[in-house]
Amino acid sequence: MTRRMADVAFRQHQQEHRFDPHIAPINQFVAGLRDPANNRWLPEVAPMHAGIDALVLSVLRDPGPKTQAGIGSGFLCIENDDPTAERQVELFEQHGISPRLVLPWNAYPWYINRAPNANELNAGADVLRRLIDLIPQCRVVLLQGTHAVDVWRRVLKQCPTLDQDRNIQSVESIHTGRQALWTPDPAKRQARIDKQKAAYALVSSIAGKAVRRD
Repeated sequence: MTRRMADVAFRQHQQEHRFDPHIAPINQFVAGLRDPANNRWLPEVAPMHAGIDALVLSVLRDPGPKTQAGIGSGFLCIENDDPTAERQVELFEQHGISPRLVLPWNAYPWYINRAPNANELNAGADVLRRLIDLIPQCRVVLLQGTHAVDVWRRVLKQCPTLDQDRNIQSVESIHTGRQALWTPDPAKRQARIDKQKAAYALVSSIAGKAVRRD
């Protein structure tokens, strides 16, 4: 089932549980990043996701319109009412990755609804590095799109041994938005689809091994 945030009851349930123990530190972190005076707002993370016990950190570009409070759900969530979220649900289900293992995030976490520039990606990298400290069990970072890949490289520039010290593997994929698949060349389109499927399969394998060790 996809786009469940369109359902009032589901959305209300997420609201009521957004400070459950597993997700409270993440949403408190979000609250600390909000800066209304400078028009810097970002959505909370839906409690259906992993929170501090995440094995998988999933990074996209920036929060979409359906994450906005009032207009959308007010949450980062793969059940948001938009095609990008819907595609993620499909891929996670196809590869047996439970949303309860995944913490969704963005290269630039504040709402801008456009591509972030270099300075904004530097700010996003600083936030992402701090977020990693909140998820000690993280074993894989799924980088979905060029901006996600870029911001992770900036994180590693700040902390060159972070991935080794924390035993975190990064996996690069395309963005789950429809635009990422657009090309007049069918072979290129198929190559992008194949890259995406291979990335999710690898994430599933890494997360599955971590679960079995636990």
